Amino acid sequence: MTKTSFDLVVVGGGPGGYVAAIRAAQLGMSVALVERAELGGICLNWGCIPTKALLHSATVLRACREAAHYGVTGAGEARPDLAAMVARSRKVAGRLGQGVAHLMKKNGVTVFAASARLAGSGKLALDNGATLSAKHIVLATGARARELPALPVGERIWAYRQALVADTIPTSLLVVGAGAIGAEFASFYRAVGAEVTLIDMTPEILPQEDAEISQLARKAFEKQGIRVLTRCAVTASSTTADGVKVTLEHDGKKIEQTFDRVIVAAGIVGNVENLGLEKTRVNVEKTHIVTDGLCRTGEPGVYAIGDVAGAPWLAHKASHEAVLCVEAIAGLPVHAIDPLRIPACTYSYPQVASIGMTEARAREHATRHGGDIRVGKFTFAGNGKAIAMGEDQGLVKTVFDAKSGELLGAHIIHPEASELITGYGVAASLEATEEDLMHTVFAHPTLSETLHESVLAAFGRALHA
Repeated sequence: MTKTSFDLVVVGGGPGGYVAAIRAAQLGMSVALVERAELGGICLNWGCIPTKALLHSATVLRACREAAHYGVTGAGEARPDLAAMVARSRKVAGRLGQGVAHLMKKNGVTVFAASARLAGSGKLALDNGATLSAKHIVLATGARARELPALPVGERIWAYRQALVADTIPTSLLVVGAGAIGAEFASFYRAVGAEVTLIDMTPEILPQEDAEISQLARKAFEKQGIRVLTRCAVTASSTTADGVKVTLEHDGKKIEQTFDRVIVAAGIVGNVENLGLEKTRVNVEKTHIVTDGLCRTGEPGVYAIGDVAGAPWLAHKASHEAVLCVEAIAGLPVHAIDPLRIPACTYSYPQVASIGMTEARAREHATRHGGDIRVGKFTFAGNGKAIAMGEDQGLVKTVFDAKSGELLGAHIIHPEASELITGYGVAASLEATEEDLMHTVFAHPTLSETLHESVLAAFGRALHA
């Protein structure tokens, strides 16, 4: 007979949910996980992982096309095989999904393939007719793509799922939304041959990033042949035999153009429907569950983590919240997550990664408190490893409190930015000052030396600039 009473039940098997289940099991709790679709959630199956697999295929394609520059002949005629790229991407996701299933079994987590809704204090009703009881219930139901009335998803208008399993390379592609998801799809489809237009309603692409970094990203995209339109929105569309006829409003002017395909990447909304929240004290604001610093909702015994609990909508934030939440339940000493210590990464070409405050925000913060900031910059053109790799375009930018030496923010644009940003993440977590970072020995030749040089530059001590 299947067990139905547990110490803790997690609803949702994404990077927040399955990590919460594992940590709870490690702490000796009896644990169940309820997942209505695939283990690993959107991130593993339809987001973070499969997109990175496609983007790596684009990186290989780009390397082959540029092989002669590195003294390698015969690879310059490389062409994309979209079907093979997609098949590899799905295989990667499938392998990791099996890995999560193995971890559940290894840690003794009971998995229910079902949907669940709150059904009274400590109760969950599953759509298979079962009822689970638990002292603690963690909601990790994630989020989904925001729909735009002017762009209904269909054969030619794609959301991220359709874009991940396309069977044809569009001749022309409009990407609506120039955040991380839009920028990544724009990069991939441009690399495989599509004529890409990337638009956003804001003044710059990657609007959450430092303005200088966003501007550099725009220049890099345009150099690759991506048409970028900011302060631009879609007001209407209609599907024709030739594609999607779209009306754009750009800087007060209307533009009508037909695209072969359109990708909608205009943000996300939390999955809060059908959870039985209506008769509880769980508060929902703008489709996201309101929580405190320990992931507790307004309903005793009910917690929320990950995308459904609000920004930043990042898998690593969900996993960190999972551990924090469960350890707090277990009575261990924990600290509320600091959003300024969560790195953000965009895996476009080039990549963009950041942590902490932008220069503008840091300057405003310092002004309010009667202080000042110091800003350091170092380009990869001065880094030996970057030059050897043929990837010498990009920038590392650091922002410090002028008086205390506290690292307030760090921003990187480079093809390896996502691998480099963790160095600053560790520094921020350890509350390292500029002195600590300047005294750190960085291996040579490495890209990470740029992190050191940017810190030195902030205090007038750069060695290679």
